[in-house]
Amino acid sequence: MNPVLGIIIKLFVTFFLSLAITPIVRLFAFKIGATDKPDARRINTTVMPTIGGLAIFLSFVISSLFIFNNFIPNDYIIPIIIAASVIIITGIIDDTKELSPKGKLIGIIIAACIAYFFADISMESFTLPFFGNIQLGVLSFPATLLWILALTNAVNLIDGLDGLASGVSLIALTTMGIIANFFIPSSNFHVTLTIFILIASIAGFFPYNFQPAKIFLGDTGALFLGFMIAIMSLQDLKNVTIVSLITPLVILGVPITDTVFAIIRRYINKQKISSADKMHLHHRLLSLGFTHRGAVLTIYGLAMLFSFTAILITYAGTLGGLLLVILLLFGIELFVELIGLVGPKKQFMLNLFGRWFGKKKNNEDITRSSNNDDD
Repeated sequence: MNPVLGIIIKLFVTFFLSLAITPIVRLFAFKIGATDKPDARRINTTVMPTIGGLAIFLSFVISSLFIFNNFIPNDYIIPIIIAASVIIITGIIDDTKELSPKGKLIGIIIAACIAYFFADISMESFTLPFFGNIQLGVLSFPATLLWILALTNAVNLIDGLDGLASGVSLIALTTMGIIANFFIPSSNFHVTLTIFILIASIAGFFPYNFQPAKIFLGDTGALFLGFMIAIMSLQDLKNVTIVSLITPLVILGVPITDTVFAIIRRYINKQKISSADKMHLHHRLLSLGFTHRGAVLTIYGLAMLFSFTAILITYAGTLGGLLLVILLLFGIELFVELIGLVGPKKQFMLNLFGRWFGKKKNNEDITRSSNNDDD
């Protein structure tokens, strides 16, 4: 059999495995009381089982260790599975008992330490234009830890609508897989394959999670997906250029944008950074009149736009990539102000344009009036 065809068949097996495991996890969630009850902060109107991420995790583990055992070295995948297990345990505890933000933070830090010290996942140096290679040295560990914490929590924060976090993660991971396969010659095949195994595992879960959902990801799934995206994006970032560093941030543009502006919003309003509110991206779209499904599909569209831009950045090189990032940041700010993500009155650029165009219009009116007087 053709090796490529064999891999594709095994990825389909992984998909159907996830498809079969998810209903079992759903029953297990009800059994242990891992459910999400409706309240003022929730979108759901009925009791929903959570810990859906456990189905993705189990499919990923079984596929990596047994279905693809000839392709993925054990010494590579086992430390990653152990680190991910810590995340899964943290998520299950939170979905059943509700952990404090500090408790979740400790779980992510432990998992990140396992990934750094045992899975050899780290950020070690930067290559910047005009400055050359900059070794991180002792800063390698805190930089890696900060990267994992930031991306893990970013994905967790957007898990507010049916299929939102799982769909955005699918788009992000698919983009990472494409870039790793076609644009990073030094990328190891087993790393790229691991990304696609995770994609197949999420795809099997997705039909149960898309609106109207039969099971939620829960913190179990959102933290797991965020953590896996974070460590997979670090696989080829041991020695990074500015473009290769920016690329995964652009791929995850939706959750990162939501997280950054949530922090800004809470800081401006003198709230705790960890406090909850109903001003996230999906909340704002719903308040503007989008349907549940319409809001999710809109955010998918944004995620695809970010992903397409990430591919262009990878292809464009340093100067073109930086120009694309500047244009992207400009567009993000306008979009954020238009939907009121920070607040209805926090519209610096729109007000600036309004004053500039208003002034220009007034000048034109004065000129036109003056010409009429001359006549």
